[in-house]
Amino acid sequence: MNLGVLDYGAGNLRSVLNAFTAIGYEAKLVTKPEQFGDIDVLVFPGQGAFGDSVRILKETGLWEPLRAWLKDEKPYLGICLGYQLLFESSEECPGVEGLGVAPGRVRKFDAAHGLKIPHMGWNKVTWAEDKPVWWKDIPNPAHLYFVHSYYPDVADDSLALCLTDYGVPFVAGIAKANLMAVQFHPEKSQEIGLKLLKNAVEHLATTL
Repeated sequence: MNLGVLDYGAGNLRSVLNAFTAIGYEAKLVTKPEQFGDIDVLVFPGQGAFGDSVRILKETGLWEPLRAWLKDEKPYLGICLGYQLLFESSEECPGVEGLGVAPGRVRKFDAAHGLKIPHMGWNKVTWAEDKPVWWKDIPNPAHLYFVHSYYPDVADDSLALCLTDYGVPFVAGIAKANLMAVQFHPEKSQEIGLKLLKNAVEHLATTL
């Protein structure tokens, strides 16, 4: 199975590549549109602003292959920005359309609640009982590592993989047969994060 990690020049992806190596998989970076044809599972661990990321993906020619990949329901694993871009829009960048794979909008945490923004550090995640294939052998709840200022307001509750709370309850991850995407960083979440990545890769492999 060939894992491809989408790289459009934003952020250091070494920790993600190292995490896959730790669970027995070698992943390669995808930097050009033609490389989509060489992979089985697409991993998008992006970071940065919603609008800037859309612009860069379009400028580098990666936006349309990414959209086509998701439209064709090929195996996809999204982390952080790779989760948020699945939605229709974001308060971070009004007027910029997301990928629209999942219904809903990305919203900003309200600092008026006394919250420190960004939401940074470990937080409790409660898994959805109807999606055990993704979190098998992982405690429920579990603690995972977050770094973000915006969160998806998910319009379809049936997609919810897990929930957390930071001043407001929100869906910290979604999943369906060919796709898992999470707001937290599995690659920074020690053993539990690595186990989640392993579960995800092994399940996505069954959809090929």
